[in-house]
Amino acid sequence: MKGIPISALLGLFITGLFFLAALLAPWIAPYGLGQIVGDIWEPSSSQFWLGTDNLGRDLLTRMIYGGQTTIFVASMATAVSFTLGSVLGFTAAVYGGVTDQVMSRVNDLVMSIPTLIFALVVLSVMPVTIPVLILVMGLLDSTRVFRLSRAVAVDINVMDFVEAARLRGEGQRWVIFREILPNALSPLVAELGLRFIFAILFISTLSFLGIGIQPPETDWGGIVKENREGIVYGIPAALIPAVAIVTLSISVNLVADWALNRTTSLKGGRGG
Repeated sequence: MKGIPISALLGLFITGLFFLAALLAPWIAPYGLGQIVGDIWEPSSSQFWLGTDNLGRDLLTRMIYGGQTTIFVASMATAVSFTLGSVLGFTAAVYGGVTDQVMSRVNDLVMSIPTLIFALVVLSVMPVTIPVLILVMGLLDSTRVFRLSRAVAVDINVMDFVEAARLRGEGQRWVIFREILPNALSPLVAELGLRFIFAILFISTLSFLGIGIQPPETDWGGIVKENREGIVYGIPAALIPAVAIVTLSISVNLVADWALNRTTSLKGGRGG
């Protein structure tokens, strides 16, 4: 902890608060998710700390539950993308040859299609449920993780300790999971924060367009969509979830930047 800069500590603290609120949502939310408790777009007060939304529901409650959904979907999608992308990337680097060429070209083909358009097409013909959203987001984002993990694995694959493992008679699975993976974790962990933020922005965008989280569930993008008309009348209900998205993005990026700088410095130290 002594070596962590203040910016990273601040990022850890804010990120921790968001995750804690998501975990404790049923116990800290003052009202039910869909409970109408007042008039539409009431201002902030001692009863409604953030005011009410377009239907008279407590906005603080909606934000807490919306944060729970947003963080859960983004976390699961990030886990899927890193699991799939890293395993496929390591496999392409280790096997090389035709396997590498085929996997890389398929990955490039998927990446050439704009992610949002791809998601819109897929979700327009599939039931929009949370598991489907997680799977679609994870698959689309795994292409970025594939490129990073493959690039890292290609460098590690030619190192002496990997050659020594092959000379001992170890199989490709051993090389991937016991030799390459532990030495590729640092850059992957540094990328993890950026992918998580991308997932939050992506699910919020999908919900704002109406093909993300479906009622009665909600997320921050859906809350922006529900209250966007109030902006014309100076109602801040749509801006509050937007501020939450920005705040979480900045806090996670502060931690990711520190992790990336630490990874770079560790590599420099080993090289020296």
